[in-house]
Amino acid sequence: MTIDLKEELCAVFAGALAEVVSTTTGLALDMVSTMQDDGFGEMVGIMNLNSKNRGLIFISAEEEDVRMLYSCMTGVPVEQVGEDDMSDTLCELVNMTAGSVKLRIKDPDYMFSLSSPFVIRGTDISMVTKKRVPVISRMLRGEKIAVKIKVVYS
Repeated sequence: MTIDLKEELCAVFAGALAEVVSTTTGLALDMVSTMQDDGFGEMVGIMNLNSKNRGLIFISAEEEDVRMLYSCMTGVPVEQVGEDDMSDTLCELVNMTAGSVKLRIKDPDYMFSLSSPFVIRGTDISMVTKKRVPVISRMLRGEKIAVKIKVVYS
């Protein structure tokens, strides 16, 4: 994968995530940084991207940010957001972001089908890949929340 294609894919995934968050919550997110692998937030939504090129999408945030996302989506006060609500929020965010990207990608080499998203939780979550596996990572931040997106394509 060339640097240009990696950057182009990053822009598509980060743009889709920002658009999904804006549409579902009314919160604006801006891409604030490219990231080297600095881990994940306390909650990580994950989906396998089934295609000719194997891939995964990760969207992560701290619990307080996921609570805020759910609250903005539903109108439920932040203090009443439960564990299942947070997991559902991240799964839906991953699903909608991947679906949006799927509609935007025109290159047959990078088209994919969706799979069922899932969530992992914890502290000090990290990912180790082979040296030559491209990892696209971006931080998006708004007034009330911050969200990380990582995409692995091989």
